Amino acid sequence: MKLSARRSKQASRARIVEAGARAIRRSGYDGVGIAAIMKQAGLTHGSFYTHFSSREAMLAELADHAGAEAIALFTRIAEAAPAGQSTQALLHAYLSRQHLEHPEDGCPIAALGSEMPRQAPPVRQAITGRIKEMIDVVSSQVAGRDEHGGREHALVITATMIGAVVLARAIDDQALSEAVLAATRAHLLAHP
Repeated sequence: MKLSARRSKQASRARIVEAGARAIRRSGYDGVGIAAIMKQAGLTHGSFYTHFSSREAMLAELADHAGAEAIALFTRIAEAAPAGQSTQALLHAYLSRQHLEHPEDGCPIAALGSEMPRQAPPVRQAITGRIKEMIDVVSSQVAGRDEHGGREHALVITATMIGAVVLARAIDDQALSEAVLAATRAHLLAHP
């Protein structure tokens, strides 16, 4: 394959992955089809199999990409925070109205977590790797908090943040949804 053709194919695949990663976070794994993702990427449905061997292979890559985007965002937030305030910055960003209202741009774990047990092993493996990375990002911010170097505390913070966003998104009462986020932020900030 010529270099220009290879680059074109790589660019097309990148468009598919980008569009698909946003789509699964917005609509869930079963809420989007191959045709819709390909159309959103500006490609024909028929060209799908030149990029992926199966829908499952595509979903695994989409989950991994969405997770990578979230990890990169969390890392940037932590690094941009003033010294000693990275945990607070992460909590404010994750437990925000912005994150709540825009799942397509946010954490795929909060957007797709309840669907994960029904996904194929490659999809679950991809997101599990990203969950571990998320825990590591949080752990690096709370190092030394427990006898395990902050790992246990990071597990609690990570699980609490994700659970709060899932719960707040499930609620159709905006005031209660906001209260869930605010109470979770306040509790976690009081016990950094």
